[in-house]
Amino acid sequence: MVFIMKKQLSIVLLLALVMTSAQLMAQKAKHVIFLTIDGFRPDFYLDSEWQTPNLRALMKDGAYAKGVNSVFPSMTYPSHTTIVTGVQPVKHGVYYNNIFTLDGEAKMPYWQDSSIHAPTIWKAAKDKGMTVASLYWPVSADAPVDYNIPDIGGLGDSVRAQYSLPKGFYDEVKKEVFGGADKIDNGKNQNIAQIAAYIIKKSKPELMTIHVFSVDGAQHGVGRSGARVQQAIADADEAVGIIIKALKDAGIYENTVLMIGGDHGFYDVKKSIAPNVWLKEAGLITDLKAGDWKAQFNTVGGSAYLYLKDAADKATANKVKALLEAQPDSVKQYYRIITKEQLKKGGYNPNVAFALTAEHDASFNMANTGNAVKPGKGGTHGHFPDTKNIRTGLIVHGPGIRKGAVIAQMDLKDMTPIMIKLLGIPFSKVDGKVPAGLLE
Repeated sequence: MVFIMKKQLSIVLLLALVMTSAQLMAQKAKHVIFLTIDGFRPDFYLDSEWQTPNLRALMKDGAYAKGVNSVFPSMTYPSHTTIVTGVQPVKHGVYYNNIFTLDGEAKMPYWQDSSIHAPTIWKAAKDKGMTVASLYWPVSADAPVDYNIPDIGGLGDSVRAQYSLPKGFYDEVKKEVFGGADKIDNGKNQNIAQIAAYIIKKSKPELMTIHVFSVDGAQHGVGRSGARVQQAIADADEAVGIIIKALKDAGIYENTVLMIGGDHGFYDVKKSIAPNVWLKEAGLITDLKAGDWKAQFNTVGGSAYLYLKDAADKATANKVKALLEAQPDSVKQYYRIITKEQLKKGGYNPNVAFALTAEHDASFNMANTGNAVKPGKGGTHGHFPDTKNIRTGLIVHGPGIRKGAVIAQMDLKDMTPIMIKLLGIPFSKVDGKVPAGLLE
């Protein structure tokens, strides 16, 4: 009897030890910082031609993905919203960078947190009593965070200051970080990193999301390669170094998980396609402002979305498909139809009849007059996420991460599951999952 009791006691103690160890493992990551480099490609850390010593050091001492599938369209705002919600656009409601207008009027960006129709990791972390910060993240104005300087598109510096948190924080940053500068050059990655460093040293947030974007601008300007892209990714790497130093200075580097990711890859542009020209020639567009149209494409870089004035008008949808099929092979090679069934399966925009994704280094534009096919230049994104060049990347480093883990392929929707697992945050159902083998 004594032997049995001792055995039972040993089992209880062993279970307690295992449970305590598991809890300690879960608690090792006390801070998570997710930094997105807009237009971040896996080759920026996989190929030695790029000057990214900080990224490669994190990769070698942590884990990384060979490719991360974006959303559709593979654009900045819907991608970043999927990162912080763990769900696809059909659930969070941010379909493009800008809200599409059927009358051809100027488009306003999705910029306020109220545009997101799904729970965010920001709110989940706040609900657990954590300090949360966000810098230049799309669709984040009025988000439930402690520190915030939102990405507001082209609405201007005064609007950004108005929506920064806490009240007066934008002016505080200009004074304390930039010596009283009149304006912050947010196009410089290092400047955003300096603001992040200031917050890290001041408040040691448990969760922080940061968005830097000059790499995107460089690739739009010159395409996937060239000195401008080299400089931009080197600047982004330097920004990562600034944040690492701040974490060390604040004494929290050892219990912080750094996630360096992106939103989409990039394609070079050699042809620019205006599908609305064909619709206008066929009498399907007469006057958008007057509401005289039956079908029109919303074009966003490497993709285009067919809207019908009458959503049930299958005859017009079929007529548009016939127009696309009637183009010569020399033109048809530049696009591929994404069916409504494919859109539904992927969790993308449910309000369109079908979509197009660009092929062979083509892009789309909104013109409905002139030549439908013209030479193109620079770079773009927005394509369907099944093509290699449009995939983005991910490096993860810190406690709880399996050193040396290599994820062949994953999705943007997997980012929130990783963060909630590391921080132990209760969260609603997500579309993504933690990739096998990533965590210890």
